[in-house]
Amino acid sequence: MIRKAGGLRILWVKANKILPVHSGGNIRSYHILRQLASRHELTFFSYYSGAPDSEYEAELARQFPGAVCLCTGKRGSNGFSRGLDYCARLAMAAPYAVSRFESVHVREKLDAWFEKKFFDVAVCDFLDAAVNFPRVLAIPTVLFQHNIESEIWRRHALTGRNLVRKFLYRVEFEKMLNYEPDAVRRFHHIIAVSEHDRRLMSVWTDSARITVVPTGVDLQQYRPGVASGVSEPSVLFVGAMDWEPNIDAVEYFCDEIWPSIQALVPAARFRIVGRDPGRRVQRLASSSVEVTGAVPSIVDHLRQSAVVVVPLRIGGGTRLKVYEAMAAGKAVVSTTVGAEGLDVHHDQDILLADDPGAFARAVTVLLQDGDLRRRYERAAAAALAARYDWSAIGDKFGQVLETLAAKTVPEDSHQAEPACMTDARG
Repeated sequence: MIRKAGGLRILWVKANKILPVHSGGNIRSYHILRQLASRHELTFFSYYSGAPDSEYEAELARQFPGAVCLCTGKRGSNGFSRGLDYCARLAMAAPYAVSRFESVHVREKLDAWFEKKFFDVAVCDFLDAAVNFPRVLAIPTVLFQHNIESEIWRRHALTGRNLVRKFLYRVEFEKMLNYEPDAVRRFHHIIAVSEHDRRLMSVWTDSARITVVPTGVDLQQYRPGVASGVSEPSVLFVGAMDWEPNIDAVEYFCDEIWPSIQALVPAARFRIVGRDPGRRVQRLASSSVEVTGAVPSIVDHLRQSAVVVVPLRIGGGTRLKVYEAMAAGKAVVSTTVGAEGLDVHHDQDILLADDPGAFARAVTVLLQDGDLRRRYERAAAAALAARYDWSAIGDKFGQVLETLAAKTVPEDSHQAEPACMTDARG
């Protein structure tokens, strides 16, 4: 590959496939990667479990020339095999969300690259990839923290309904609380996605080592339609429906909020849009609730909706679904957790409510008062403007990498590896 003039040689390491781009974290990584690749020499290292996927590898190479793929060959991700793998790792000190990505082959690849110092800077994308990074970080390395994982597991433990699941959430929370601070201290610099996350991590390390690069949105893709096109009181939730925080959110909404809305707006319809809805989500379907599964275009569903809801009680980082709805010019009602870390303002460009009654009233008034709803729609679209377009976000991310790469990394600069690290398993 020809090095771009003035550009950096960047190694970006990610566990799991990034294509097709569905989840919030993958959307964020994908758009930043595209921006960086246009200015720098980028090597995207993607490793994944299961059977070799030639179609994925070919598409990744097409979108990111020079990408390196590695299939670890580990067992698949169906419920039974995942359960067996979890039981096998239960006694380990490292949390399962991290230990399940350990791979001898990945470690060997990264060790060789770091030893040769072939890159100017490296990016560890998500905490789960950190388990395979070398003990000695011989080149400047950034940890891209999309979430505070321990905070997510804490909220899981608090809100879990099933007693067995709640117990396991507590186990994983305690493991993550021991693991994550050490992992954060290991890296030369941290990129957080919100000031909220930066404050939380500042308890673990010097805040000067943490830079906030906010979440972006594709303003062209999600631009408001020429006309609203909303002909019925429709309410929309968008999210990957195989992710526990989203499952909990729609269960909470349907069980504790939706009946109150229906009582006042009988014609209202609630649509749950997102891939891989399991039994817990499918059971919510009714005459007034539709579960779509994956759809060709999220934008079309956004434009057909009157109100977008984000009733999250569990989460970390920032929720891209909020910015996407706002960019599409939609009135949004969210919990404070759902909008955590975002540059939004209650009663100006969004409505925030944590009590089921208050949440229901906010949605109801927007469904019933078209003028008020349109006021929030205009404010939502205007609030984003060009500040959060991915090109601006990519520039800021690149500036952090350039600053870090300009610093010399002493031979003994690496932090002590977390004591809970275990031997890698291929």
